[in-house]
Amino acid sequence: MKGFINANVLVEGKGVIKTNVGFENGKIVYIGDNADNIEKISVDENAVIVPGFIDQHIHGANGSDAMDATKEDILNIAKSVASEGTTGFLATTMTQSPENITKALNAVRDYNYNEGAEVLGVHLEGPFISLKHIGAQPKDYVATPSVEVFKKYQQASGNKIKLVSLAPEEENAEELIEYLASTGVVASIGHTDAKYNDIEKAVKLGARNVTHTYNAQLALHHREIGVVGSAMLFDELNAEIIADTIHVSVPAMKLLVKNKPEDKLTLITDAMRAKNLPDGESELGGQKVFVKGNEARLANGALAGSVLKMNQAIKNVVEKVGVPFEKAISFATLNPAKNLGIDNEVGSIKVGKKANFTILDKEFNVLLTIREGNVIYSK
Repeated sequence: MKGFINANVLVEGKGVIKTNVGFENGKIVYIGDNADNIEKISVDENAVIVPGFIDQHIHGANGSDAMDATKEDILNIAKSVASEGTTGFLATTMTQSPENITKALNAVRDYNYNEGAEVLGVHLEGPFISLKHIGAQPKDYVATPSVEVFKKYQQASGNKIKLVSLAPEEENAEELIEYLASTGVVASIGHTDAKYNDIEKAVKLGARNVTHTYNAQLALHHREIGVVGSAMLFDELNAEIIADTIHVSVPAMKLLVKNKPEDKLTLITDAMRAKNLPDGESELGGQKVFVKGNEARLANGALAGSVLKMNQAIKNVVEKVGVPFEKAISFATLNPAKNLGIDNEVGSIKVGKKANFTILDKEFNVLLTIREGNVIYSK
């Protein structure tokens, strides 16, 4: 079996320890003191081996977008995100025509490559959202929540939709939330003008996630805590956050971290096709996007997703927010795995789980990414 010998490894339940890890047939089979049967993979002695990152909200990278609706574009995204330590992601759609959404879902259904990060399924972001908080979503295609429409989308995806962002205050949303919960799909509160009472009902019906907390939602006010206040108040809700210090300020990140249970905060990139490309003009959902530095904006100035990399998000949370290293790693590994109900397979380094590893140096640069025992990125 291959593995690591006398390496710094973040082991579930033990923290970062010096140990040996062996894996074969894509699974971790040994963690302990005996290195006799391990074929060593060399890593820098100061590097830290952590679980592979999981990005449950990413639209694209390196010139491709999930809405391009081809297997080749999904593969391009999968290979690209491996360079930032991501070993699994949800291909995220956006509010568009039913025909275009269906094509994107068909592409994920038919995707069959094993290179790069694993496509864990689909995050259906829209079209069941509020016109008051569309963000960078095209308003012409916003639709009323519908169980029947969702069923068609789920069939088109081959049952790959794992998470749905929706506005719970919209007509028929409660029925859809209840249906999603009954089928094991995560109902996420996003792009919404929901008030506290709306969210309280949604949580009781089974809503479990908040889409990019703070962004495209009703803010906290002392007489109406809105989505942001409710995200902090309800421990049942897993809160996504784009930790690029652009979408959300550092004090706002600190506030969210302070008010969420440790296993209910998840780092996302919400990245679009311009990630890993030079500054300039790009595209999102048929809209022109202008990228400069670390910001991606529509012509009207609205933020249009991000160009954030997951290893940078973790670095920001550690160095600027003050979150301990091991906790910050869990925000990008075990927490999303728990949220998606796949923590029995991924999300931590533990015997029996997939051999998904990210090797980081002290500056959070990714040196090596391994998915199911196979190297998918090497610096």
